[in-house]
Parts: sequence; structure tokens; C-alpha cells
Amino acid sequence: MTITGDIAESYRAPGRVVRRKLANGQREERALATLMGACGMAFVAQWPALARAAHLNPDVPLDARMGGALMGAIFLLPLLAYGLAALSHLVAKAMGGQGGWFGARLALFWALLAISPLMLLQGLVAGLVGPGPALSAVGFVVLAGFLWLWLGGLRAAEGFGKQAA
Repeated sequence: MTITGDIAESYRAPGRVVRRKLANGQREERALATLMGACGMAFVAQWPALARAAHLNPDVPLDARMGGALMGAIFLLPLLAYGLAALSHLVAKAMGGQGGWFGARLALFWALLAISPLMLLQGLVAGLVGPGPALSAVGFVVLAGFLWLWLGGLRAAEGFGKQAA
């Protein structure tokens, strides 16, 4: 299935998508590509808010803001994601999970990529509307969606509820 098709299906049944990706075997290069794609989308999602901030406060130029965002999204976020995936696997294992390290990584990395359309929406709201109730509401939807995708995928990867979607 295409990436966009998998993303759309993930919102309905995240576990099914992660199980299908795990069935392709332990392909670390695909997991890393998924993570880097998600990090790239996270970087792009910040552009409208960065442009707004640079316009409202020209003391910090846009290129400096973009450089900081690039450093965070492309270099730091992957390191944090690997650490969070390892921690989630340890917690799942303590709760009786039967999956492996790769499954935990794939579940997190896929959730980060699958939430990217909502991250882009959040970036647009941050850039066009700015801080306020609308941005908070969209942020809540992004967080809830990410948790739904990640925990649903992690549940499938760790073997909890074999029939879970």
C-alpha cells in the first residue's frame, strides 16, 4: 500500500498497519527512513510559525530561526525518538509485552510520520492565527492523534490483544 494510504488507514486501525509493516521483516533502513521522513515533516510544519515570529520580532532573523528548527528536527528529534522507543519497549516488556526493540521503534516512528498531516495543520494555524484557543485546540488534537497512533501500534508490536486494531 502507498504511504498516504497507510497513513489514512492508521487513523482507523493503527495496529493493523504496524503489524503489516512488521510482517515485511526487520528492515532497519525502512524504519530509519520513516523516522527521517517524519522529522523532515516536523521541520516543514514549523515554517509558518517561524516566519510569523520573524515578522513580529525582526531582532532574530528567519534564517537563524530556521537553523535552530533544523537542528532540533533533523538532528535532535531522531535521538530522542530512539530513546523514547527503547523506553516504551522496556515499559511494555515490564507489562508483559512479547515484542522486540524493532517493533517498538517502528510503532513510534510510524506514529510520528502518520501524524504529520495534523502537524502541518498545526503549523499553519500557528503561522496564520498565532497563539490562542484555535492553536491550543489543534495542538490537543495532534497530541491525542499521536497517542492513538503510537499506543495502537505499540500494542500490536508488543503482542497485546492479538486481535486489536
